[in-house]
Amino acid sequence: MKTVTIKPSDLSGKILVPPSKSMAHRAIICAFLSEGTSIIDNIELSDDIIATCGTVEALGAEIDIVEGSVRERKKLVIHGTGSVNVKKERIDCGESGSTARFIIPVSRLSKEKVIIDGKGKLVDRPFDVFFPIFDAQNIGYRTDSGKLPLVLEGSLKPGEFKVRGDVSSQFISGLLFALPLLPGNSTIIPTTRLESAGYIDMTIEMQKRFGIEINFDRERNIIEIPGWQRYIPQNYTVEGDWSQAAFWLVAGALSGPVSVEGLNNNSTQGDKIIETVLKEMGADISWDDGLLTAKRSALAGISVDVSQFPDLVPILAVAGAYAKGRTVLYNAARLRIKESDRLRAIATELKAVGADVTEMQESLEITGKQSLTGGRVYGWNDHRIVMSAAVMASKCRKNVTIEGSQAVNKSYPAFWEHYAGLGGRII
Repeated sequence: MKTVTIKPSDLSGKILVPPSKSMAHRAIICAFLSEGTSIIDNIELSDDIIATCGTVEALGAEIDIVEGSVRERKKLVIHGTGSVNVKKERIDCGESGSTARFIIPVSRLSKEKVIIDGKGKLVDRPFDVFFPIFDAQNIGYRTDSGKLPLVLEGSLKPGEFKVRGDVSSQFISGLLFALPLLPGNSTIIPTTRLESAGYIDMTIEMQKRFGIEINFDRERNIIEIPGWQRYIPQNYTVEGDWSQAAFWLVAGALSGPVSVEGLNNNSTQGDKIIETVLKEMGADISWDDGLLTAKRSALAGISVDVSQFPDLVPILAVAGAYAKGRTVLYNAARLRIKESDRLRAIATELKAVGADVTEMQESLEITGKQSLTGGRVYGWNDHRIVMSAAVMASKCRKNVTIEGSQAVNKSYPAFWEHYAGLGGRII
């Protein structure tokens, strides 16, 4: 396990934000399901993106990796099949929950047997939301207590799909990728409150780019998917990642200014809300000539429902730890089934450096301080915990050692390089 030790220092400057991992996952799957060649530009080969590439190759795609048009990035030339042709029975999703939950329904465009597998915490994350659908459609499946590996046989049929919406939107997105190719119309009916709905909007947006039409009727709470459709190959450049930009925007508000390049101000990414939330905390954030800049600001605690943007909770907790007053991040129960139990991880590691944090069953309550002490923290094999800890460390009074610093490779391999480029002192 790798460690880094950070000497506190202000972070400031300009950063080219990584491409959106969420958009990249979706573009790769749409390109695979297209019959012909698509080019997906501005790709960062994080562990999760590599996992998605591997799964679609196992199901019949061919992918060439070439130099991209954006500095330090790659371009994927994806030769899609328009259907699923299983080349490799065991499909390794790495530690990527998105990959697994997307590829499970997509794999059922074929009746052939596959074994969906993964590593790390992924094997313990829930997949049983799919099981009532498999039962209703006579799709064979074998699993140990709902965990990976998951053995599947049999194909999807069009119809009505009732799906929980309060565990992960990824289950619905996975179905959305597969259902348009079936020989008949389908509907998806969420059976609970729909959380992270913005991610479903992202899926539908990407499918539309590739020629797929889907109707999300929010008033009736139903998604209508016409059948007999075909994905059309496209050239697409992935936009910047708002969830990764959040780390630098908080850093800017704490000690900046930090300017972030590469973001889409009209993005459908749910984590774009970070701009609004930080402004509500008192941050000075503004756009100028395509750059979003956060300046050093006196932050104040707020109470915020995070159910629609749970990935922002780790870095919002850091902002709250340095804000005046009390910050409450609530409706956060789903964070317990992420790459780590993020509520426990955040509370534990912020306390380790002197923060005042109370962990509740579905929330965090944080009373801010002007500064935190420092010390040693554990990364929980969770990229967002590690990156949040790095931003937190920049404002501590003493050095901070982060165990498990390599976890950033899951989503942001260049994180430490970019951290140092903004003045972060890694010793």
